[in-house]
Formats: sequence, structure tokens, C-alpha cells
Amino acid sequence: MFSNLTTVTIQFGDCDPAGIVYYPNYFRMFDNATAALLSAALGMNKRQWLAEQGIAGIPMVDTSAKFFVPSSFGDVLDIKSEITELGRSSFSVRHKILRETDLAVEALEKRVWTRRDETGAIRSAPLPDAVRKCLSE
Repeated sequence: MFSNLTTVTIQFGDCDPAGIVYYPNYFRMFDNATAALLSAALGMNKRQWLAEQGIAGIPMVDTSAKFFVPSSFGDVLDIKSEITELGRSSFSVRHKILRETDLAVEALEKRVWTRRDETGAIRSAPLPDAVRKCLSE
């Protein structure tokens, strides 16, 4: 299935007082990496694909992460993100963060394709066939 590579340089503000990346900041990186993966798959930036698809967003409904090697200010990380599963209205992504050749973090997330209903509430919606095709290549 579709994959994408995002490179991130760790900033001072990403780190905790111990000088390593504060773990919630990895989830911000994963969110950005998922948006980059969809942007690469669909050939347009996030603002464009949100508007073109008429969706409310792709909220995360499940996540997990394993941390193997700490990262610090100035480290350059490669985030390899890949689609691992396509459901009716959901998709799963695996992120592997590499610091040089070391696996630093591995995370899984499940996202849901959503639209607003007539009351404004956010509801799941089926993945469009064109999006499903892009994500499965």
C-alpha cells in the first residue's frame, strides 16, 4: 500500500528537561506525517484535499507507540509512514521513525474519514473509491 517519507529536525522546544523528545510531540509528528502521506497520495496539500473531498477531517480513533531509542535537539529523523489497512470508512497507518539507521519509534494509528451531517455533527463516511485507489497503490 501507499507509503511516504517525511524528514523532521528535532527542535529545542520538542524536548523535555532531560533533553530528549517529550513523547506527546511524537504524536504531533505522526499527525503531520499522516497529512503528508495523504497529500502525497492525493497530489495536493491538506487544505486542498479537505476542501475537494468535502470532509470534516480524519480524526485518530486509536493509537499506540513503542519507543526504542531517544532523540534529542538537533537530531534528524526520517518518518516512514505507510497505509496498512483500508476499511469502509477508516484506514490504518504505521509510522517508523529512524534516527540514522536505528529504529527510534514505531507507532500505529487508525483514522476515520468524516463528514458533517445536516446538524453539523461529525460522522464517519465511506472512503471514496478514488481515495481508496490512491491509498492502496
